[in-house]
Amino acid sequence: MQGILSGATRFRCDVFPNQAEMYRKLVSDGQHPQALIISCADSRVVPELITQCGPGDLFVCRNAGNIVPPYALSNAGGVTSTIEYAVKVLGVRDIVVCGHSDCGAMKAFLKPGSTDALPAVAGWLRHACAAEAVLRDAYPDDLAPAEKAKALAQENVVVQLNHLRTHPSVAAGVASGTLTLHGWLFDLDTGTVLALDGETGRFRPMVDPAVPPVAVPPADRRAAAPFAVAAE
Repeated sequence: MQGILSGATRFRCDVFPNQAEMYRKLVSDGQHPQALIISCADSRVVPELITQCGPGDLFVCRNAGNIVPPYALSNAGGVTSTIEYAVKVLGVRDIVVCGHSDCGAMKAFLKPGSTDALPAVAGWLRHACAAEAVLRDAYPDDLAPAEKAKALAQENVVVQLNHLRTHPSVAAGVASGTLTLHGWLFDLDTGTVLALDGETGRFRPMVDPAVPPVAVPPADRRAAAPFAVAAE
């Protein structure tokens, strides 16, 4: 804890004075983040560091396994309210679900009984059980452990994106053409970010930041012709 407290002191004394004007502007103008990133709470995964963003750039929601529970008024873990606020109040135009390699939450699925003494964790990870089912039924049985963990992390991103689309604010944003959804996997070994290509269903490296793979593009359906009413 001493190192953390020392860091806070260094920030206040050495870093903040050089950024004070920026923080004052963020207070006076409010926050206008570019995107909502839902990532794992793993201490090795820092969205602001990975994207090289600064204060005010990202609205971040972190939890074990980068989980997005399907929409429900019970508001599990506060994720639902975070999503709703980001879309409806802050007006973010992009949402990223970011998984990562060597994820402890995902590896728990590969070790039956590992969460027996962690009932809260086990209950939370039920929101990722569809990813485990995909791995079990759609992948070869002879995958190496590391490949299984990576495949599971990728499938979990896909599952959570599907859950994300059940949230009314997200569904409306995608349908109105104002919201784009992204699925990422951060590789801890290489620093590479793989992005889900919604057209192919594959994760691939983001080679050209100007044309990144998109998981769910915005689809403006507001101008769709109304259903015709049959004459009686």
